[in-house]
Amino acid sequence: MEVSPSLLAADFTRLGKAVEIINRSEASMIHVDVMDGMFVPNISIGFPMIRAIADIAEKPLDVHMMVMDPIRFISQVRDAGATIMNVHQEACIHLNRVIHRISEAGMKPAVTLNPATPLVMLEEILPELEMVLLMGVNPGFGGQKFIEATIDKVARLRSMIDERGLKTKIEVDGGVNIDTAPRLAAAGADVLVAGSFVFKAEDPVAAISTLAHIS
Repeated sequence: MEVSPSLLAADFTRLGKAVEIINRSEASMIHVDVMDGMFVPNISIGFPMIRAIADIAEKPLDVHMMVMDPIRFISQVRDAGATIMNVHQEACIHLNRVIHRISEAGMKPAVTLNPATPLVMLEEILPELEMVLLMGVNPGFGGQKFIEATIDKVARLRSMIDERGLKTKIEVDGGVNIDTAPRLAAAGADVLVAGSFVFKAEDPVAAISTLAHIS
């Protein structure tokens, strides 16, 4: 299982330490949440902070843009050091154009769906995506209770991908812990975003290892 620890749950006064923890762990990437206070009711970090993270990161940056009209920020996300730019389907008027511009900028495109957004919204764009992120909670805050319907949604997306012979990865963000992770893996998830489970653990490196070895 690939693990993408979310820095949103880290101590922001010791963010460099959190990145170092991820660097020496079995994590596959680093999940960075960007919030604008409009698409979600919270504001997180900006591009100077992402650049600072990228300067010390030894893992690819998985940048999750919880912002309105994310096409405006493609060049800034690229210049900040992102490997994957993940945009919300609900925030894009012309999703096809956004995905193409992300690819043209040299990043891997990914799309996120909120809990109530149906999978059918991705039917046309799915072959062009590196990854689909399914939210296991409503976006904007860490530490929320997992929405159980996410398990079935992962399984249905897995079927869509496999039936079309695609290599698109399934990522899940929100409510990932020792209880939900095995069930998400069984349903077909490839990547787990974990925030509170990692950074509230006594040993974050061991917590990441636990998730990485779930199959």
